[in-house]
Amino acid sequence: MPTHLLQEVSGSYTPTTTVTAPHSRLLQSGEGKLEKMPLPAEEDIRPEMKDDIYDPSYQDEEGPRPKLEFVWRNIILMALLHVGALYGITLVPTCKFRTWLWVYFYRLVSGLGITAGAHRLWSHRTYKARLPLRFFLIIANTMAFQNDVFEWARDHRAHHKFSETDADPHNSRRGFFFSHVGWLLVRKHPAVKQKGALLDLSDLKAEKLVMFQRRYYKPAVLLMCFILPTLVPWYFWGETLQHSLYVATFLRYAVVLNATWLVNSAAHLYGYRPYDKNIDPRENVLASLAALGEGFHNYHHSFPYDYSASEYRWHINFTTFFIDCMAVLGLAYDRKKVSKAAILARIKRTGDGSYKSD
Repeated sequence: MPTHLLQEVSGSYTPTTTVTAPHSRLLQSGEGKLEKMPLPAEEDIRPEMKDDIYDPSYQDEEGPRPKLEFVWRNIILMALLHVGALYGITLVPTCKFRTWLWVYFYRLVSGLGITAGAHRLWSHRTYKARLPLRFFLIIANTMAFQNDVFEWARDHRAHHKFSETDADPHNSRRGFFFSHVGWLLVRKHPAVKQKGALLDLSDLKAEKLVMFQRRYYKPAVLLMCFILPTLVPWYFWGETLQHSLYVATFLRYAVVLNATWLVNSAAHLYGYRPYDKNIDPRENVLASLAALGEGFHNYHHSFPYDYSASEYRWHINFTTFFIDCMAVLGLAYDRKKVSKAAILARIKRTGDGSYKSD
């Protein structure tokens, strides 16, 4: 590995940073009007990040959407993957116990590569990580095969800034199927490319580990997402290649994908909006269970700079538990957390009335 990837970043360990001071921004109300709304001051705790903050001034252009262009390669590969995963389900009862453990381990680690890595660290910069943790998360993210960190974070920032518009890559107002997987099966709407090109991605471009992954992503994914999980059970404990391929690789990969997609689909369509009733994201327990804590989505879109992506930290939130463990080890620091006072103020202003206090 090039030596420049092993250079440590300086900085001392700090526990958490709490946001309390409000300022105002424009927010689109349910009636379509723009109104001023206090917001915890992002500049106080995250001066380097602004491009994941919702921009209510952006409106879709009038007129019909461009004709859908199907990406047949993606359609065929996704169909084959899920057929293989369905067959893998039939093989699960005859797998060796160590294969079950291997699948669970690989699913958990690759999931953290998305939740703790691509999402909370690189997309939102909600905490900082020292080199060993960043190296682990970039490997875990490659295991997950959901696009490299640079592309994942770029699309996710666009999703937050232009949520539920044509510039949102997986706009949930186009239906469950589109926001779940359909957006990957068609060409992106021109607005996604246009607005995505205007985002500030300088922090990602400046991180050598992220750009190293992007440069070598295809061979790395082939090794980490397909070859390694298939060969390890077969070589080390004599699992059949059939079980290794269809259970440890195809089924495991399909589970990780769909768990992530539930946050884009179910968590934007089903659930309560205790923090902000004017936006579509919702609190969805199923998505939290599936995606290691990412289903507290009304909270997350209200406070995208909170490292826990939830008011409740460890409650149905393995990712927050993992980050806190890394903080104890000194590998994670400067975790951003919204104050209780700011949360209650937001609930009082814009909540849907479903919030239940302790």
